[in-house]
Amino acid sequence: MIETIRFWAVVGLLGLGVLFTLVSTVGVIRLPDIYARAHTASQTDTLGAGFALAGVAVAFGWQQATVYTVLLLFFVFITNPTAAHAIARSAAETGVEPLLADETDDEADVTIDSGGESR
Repeated sequence: MIETIRFWAVVGLLGLGVLFTLVSTVGVIRLPDIYARAHTASQTDTLGAGFALAGVAVAFGWQQATVYTVLLLFFVFITNPTAAHAIARSAAETGVEPLLADETDDEADVTIDSGGESR
């Protein structure tokens, strides 16, 4: 009974890890600028790695490898948001302007005629 619960806990945690990592990947591909990409990568990727490492820790049980997995989980939760902050700060200091909402609306208003010319 306990092993069945443990198995499904591992499957659920790993599934959540894959889901959040997939959301992070889609966000990095689809979002318009470095600031939004760094934001989604730091939040959802940290959750994805966190759930996956939690699943690994539950799968290991009470072993020495579990302690290493929990330490790795702690370092991921500290370093991933810190790295995203450093990337965004570096972009701001080098003069990268964020893409504002009104700028994206202007790009969406451009349509293509049947002749291939944009209006």
